[in-house]
Amino acid sequence: MSQFIDDVDQRTRLVGQNRMELLLFHLGGKQTFGINVFKVREVIAKPTLRHLPGSNPIVCGVANIRGRTVSVIDLARAIGFAAQSTEDDQDAKVIVTEFNRSVQGFWVSAVDRIVNVNWETVKPPPRGTERESYLVAVTEVDKRLVEIIDVERVFAQVNQLKADVSEEVQKQAEVLPHDRRILIVDDSLVARKQIERAIIELGFRTETRSDGRAALDYLEELATEDMVDSTIEMVIADIEMPRMDGYTLTRKIREHGKLKNLRVILHSSLSGQFNFDMVKRAGADDFLAKFDPDELAATVLKHARHS
Repeated sequence: MSQFIDDVDQRTRLVGQNRMELLLFHLGGKQTFGINVFKVREVIAKPTLRHLPGSNPIVCGVANIRGRTVSVIDLARAIGFAAQSTEDDQDAKVIVTEFNRSVQGFWVSAVDRIVNVNWETVKPPPRGTERESYLVAVTEVDKRLVEIIDVERVFAQVNQLKADVSEEVQKQAEVLPHDRRILIVDDSLVARKQIERAIIELGFRTETRSDGRAALDYLEELATEDMVDSTIEMVIADIEMPRMDGYTLTRKIREHGKLKNLRVILHSSLSGQFNFDMVKRAGADDFLAKFDPDELAATVLKHARHS
């Protein structure tokens, strides 16, 4: 199974082409779920779990994985399904992920395969479904609906991230003009709200969109009315998003005569040299790993006009 994900670094190069690969899996039923391979380190057979008294109910235990103690989350229970059995299911796997500067495992009943999809075929989740708050998107593979889980939201249930910008950094922002908005683009509701909170604490107003296509439509509308310079301070965009990823959004901005001078900061739940290299190739001004409010604020102050 380790060979199942052994060239993740090579696979992530697809994001520069507005493509991605999904790891498909199941949570005890017929419904197929997906997670971006970009966040996956490996898939392992179910490990021996040690239960910790007082841990979050969605944590089924901790495991020693390659010499590291890793929390293993019951993904079915985290999104509102019945808890999965960690004893009897011989097909169960743990998807070991790394994002938001942390390594965690997700217990699933079975792993299917990896598929290559175009971001343009990945759509926002349908409204009115019980699990919509835990989905970032849906797509179709072999005529089957695939629900892509917002693992960052699941992660936030277990790990309380620092939320506020420090007073020292907030004071540095007081000398800046705050008459323009910062456009935040992210398919994760949790991530959007985290970034928005930090930006508001700096004194800026915000505008938000959930994917690159929607953000570009908004910017092109402003450009038609010659309102870009007076309205938008900068763009902060996730890299992995439905319909249009952050790299493609950045290139579209640089190719547009009235948008090309916008400052663009790309961010991702995964850091690494690959991201920095791709940011330069796409033409973004900076890269930021999620999520530290002071680092976000410092990057915004670095690129804000009149800073």
